[in-house]
Amino acid sequence: MGNCKSSSRALLGKAHVDPDSEWRMQDFGKTHVPDLEWRINDFSSLLETGAKSATSDTFHCSGYNWYLQVSPMHKEIGSETPYVALCLKTSQASMVPGHTVHVVFQLSIYNHTKGMYCGCKDTYNFHFKNTYSKEQCLIPLQELLKSSAFLVDDSCVFGVEILKMDVSSPEKKPVVVQKDTTVQNLFVQKKGFVKGTYTWNINNFLELDLDHFVHSPTFEVGGHKWYVRIYPRGDKYSTDCLSLYLFLDASDELHLESKKVVVMTLSILDQKNGKHLTTTSGLLVFTGGHAWGWADFLGLKNLKDPSGGYVVGSSCVVKADLTIVGSSNDG
Repeated sequence: MGNCKSSSRALLGKAHVDPDSEWRMQDFGKTHVPDLEWRINDFSSLLETGAKSATSDTFHCSGYNWYLQVSPMHKEIGSETPYVALCLKTSQASMVPGHTVHVVFQLSIYNHTKGMYCGCKDTYNFHFKNTYSKEQCLIPLQELLKSSAFLVDDSCVFGVEILKMDVSSPEKKPVVVQKDTTVQNLFVQKKGFVKGTYTWNINNFLELDLDHFVHSPTFEVGGHKWYVRIYPRGDKYSTDCLSLYLFLDASDELHLESKKVVVMTLSILDQKNGKHLTTTSGLLVFTGGHAWGWADFLGLKNLKDPSGGYVVGSSCVVKADLTIVGSSNDG
């Protein structure tokens, strides 16, 4: 998931679930300093959004872009108990095809009573097509909500520390883990969400097949300029699929005041049967020129199936729904 220039975009997918994870956090000690310290303010408001997850802004470590994702109501298969679960994510833009990055890391939540982080240690092999670690359940949600140690003034502090990285590649380059803490704050509004919808009618869709990508006209939501980017035959991260992304325009000066926290839904409309293909994200942080989306949004075979209604004649209809639910800044 890149978070750099105007062409940067981050990919969404499904994290792997660790079926053996339990509530068994260990204390990391008062000298433990994470690479990312991420405070989620108004935690109750996050729950009220109903979002399955929230993802931090980018933090950088040893030449790679990383994200921390929290799933506040995660349920394991066969269990009805919701847990607060964390996972580590990287950017496909950071990964080189053919390279595998073996990472040892710690996922944690801050215990205010003890004055230290508590959590678990994990390992994962990241590569070009596998950018999510396993989700680790740290604490049952109800235990967190009634705890004065982890929840203070309706805010929680989560952390991740990358302990070791080994890259398996033809060059076999050693990686030295750089230690520098990034501090981020996520704010979720209690009310007054700003919502917007944009429908993009592409009347010459079949003529776009030779183009690498095409942008929609910009549209405004919440005083900010947005646009949709579509790769009709998929981008370099896709596998025989159309790719679809939502961008916050790089020329939007308002993003300098604060990064926007957004829940987005992208759709390709079925013009014949009304069976629209729709995918919704969790809470995501947007900055100017940065995007989130899906590389494998819709298989090309299904896209071009005349009975499907996604392309009628040369017409394809893309819809973007977004809700600005808060803001994010660097602490």
